[in-house]
Amino acid sequence: MEHFKALLTDMVRTHDASWRDTKRLLRKDHRWEMATLLESEEKEKLFKDHIDGLVRKKKEKFHELLDETTEIKLTSTWKEVKKLIKEDARCQKFSSSDRKKEREFNEYIRDKVVAAKADFRELLKETRLITYKSRKMIDESEQHLHDVEKVLQNDKRYLILDCIPEERLKMLMAYIDDLDRKGIPPPPTASEPSRRVTK
Repeated sequence: MEHFKALLTDMVRTHDASWRDTKRLLRKDHRWEMATLLESEEKEKLFKDHIDGLVRKKKEKFHELLDETTEIKLTSTWKEVKKLIKEDARCQKFSSSDRKKEREFNEYIRDKVVAAKADFRELLKETRLITYKSRKMIDESEQHLHDVEKVLQNDKRYLILDCIPEERLKMLMAYIDDLDRKGIPPPPTASEPSRRVTK
């Protein structure tokens, strides 16, 4: 099996190779004979695994390039970013198809947005200044909202959403409304009855 894997590593370097063509090529190599104990299906499965590995590596390198491109924001478009990265080998090796690169980029941005929003929600939970009283305080005076935003501005999880301020504010207000609806939080022991020791 190891001989066959080594053979694949040496001979198959592109992710768009087909098993049929590759098999023909591999048979010419002396190591093919060493893999006679492997069934044909096993060889094909190892080939597919190898191809999947190549695709994964290219994807990782492409994402690495996107991570390193500091000009990319959560609202960046492929058209803008393409100009910045098109000369990089990791972009060229990922795919010759501009459509594939764009699709991968859009997926990358979508994942980043989801992660940034989840991080922001976590920040809101950690912010002690926001309580079930916040909604009422904001209704009475906008100052409380400004105070909350001032505290949040010290955290990169808030700042990363600078490119979508309306959406960030919507999330903040939805969180405040949710706390208002829930009312006074129960004391810590009331929510964890399983911790009580019974004698």
